[in-house]
Amino acid sequence: MALVDIPGSKSITARALFLAAAADGVTTLQRPLRSDDTEGFAEGLTRLGYRVGRTPGAWQVDGRPQGPALAEADVYCRDGATTARFLPTLAAAGHGVYRFDASPQMRRRPLLPLTRALRDLGVDLRHQEAEGHHPLTVRASGVEGGEVTLDAGQSSQYLTALLLLGPLTRTGLRITVTDLVSAPYVEITIAMMRAFGAEAVREGNTYVVPPGGYRATTYAIEPDASTASYFFAAAALTGGEVTVPGLGAGALQGDLGFVDVLRRMGARVDVGADRTTVAGTGELHGVTVNMRDVSDTMPTLAAIAPFASGPVRIEDVANTRVKECDRLEACAENLRRLGVDVATGPDWIEIRPGAAPVGADVKTYGDHRIVMSFAVTGLRVPGISFDDPGCVRKTFPGFHEAFEELGQRLR
Repeated sequence: MALVDIPGSKSITARALFLAAAADGVTTLQRPLRSDDTEGFAEGLTRLGYRVGRTPGAWQVDGRPQGPALAEADVYCRDGATTARFLPTLAAAGHGVYRFDASPQMRRRPLLPLTRALRDLGVDLRHQEAEGHHPLTVRASGVEGGEVTLDAGQSSQYLTALLLLGPLTRTGLRITVTDLVSAPYVEITIAMMRAFGAEAVREGNTYVVPPGGYRATTYAIEPDASTASYFFAAAALTGGEVTVPGLGAGALQGDLGFVDVLRRMGARVDVGADRTTVAGTGELHGVTVNMRDVSDTMPTLAAIAPFASGPVRIEDVANTRVKECDRLEACAENLRRLGVDVATGPDWIEIRPGAAPVGADVKTYGDHRIVMSFAVTGLRVPGISFDDPGCVRKTFPGFHEAFEELGQRLR
């Protein structure tokens, strides 16, 4: 059995940084993820005037309920979607002029539903180039609050940003959602807000967030369930056994649900109170699965699908087309490079196992999840290489070393 230490959750670390910055007092974040995305978020807070102290195992953030300390700032969000969507929302609750820009990859990713909602709440937010994309400027004068309608069908991060903003408004928020993808991420947000002393209540399709701010706390970051999916998939694919401590029945992250897909495919899965174990059985069954709520693990499933006994069809994943790249087409293209029969539609992909896959150079599009997913394929297919293996620094800088060690243990 391989015991794997997974770095902290990117999603939880980003939310915790927002909450800590908005809280009254000094917050300690234990075991935060240290990666390009989260370092970029912390750097963005520093640019806005927040104090962020960092030690190897913890970060301390001096909260400012009144908003950024600086009256003017320029923030570069790198490739981070949470940074690019959450920090302008945080800045809107303050007073000043704040300019945000991002990498070419992040500039391509959509922002318009959040932009519209913030404008409806009275925020002066202007895009400098393409409407609904970075770069943008926020001329902040606090947010009164009120009622707003939001389409979160492309990304649940739009809703999360508004939920996090709610307690910082003067009168609170009522957010009516017309569409929502990746709903478990919203549950993470609400649970974390509660840990920082704020409540958000769902009433049908409307989320109600009263004012009142946040209080500082000590908050432990759980391991990243999306990252764990590659190690669980490795066990299912090779017939080995992998245990991830710190992720169990009480985990906040919905992406742990990926192990249920592996169970349906024939793997043995044991979810304990504070750990999860996946053991391969030597076979993988074909499956049809809706991955709307766990779409970040879609590439992981696609990468092991060629070794199933029948077709693997993944449905309701249109939102994966607007991630770091069009992940649905990236998976299809790379599987075809390996000699695998693949079909795609607007929101689905079907992988049809046949002849054994062959080695090829994987086109990553600079997307960390494409690299990490096809590294799993590489456990069974020699000769797989990547045009940009270093893009894993976005969420797991030490991935290749950790995965090579796991591969040796499984073999």
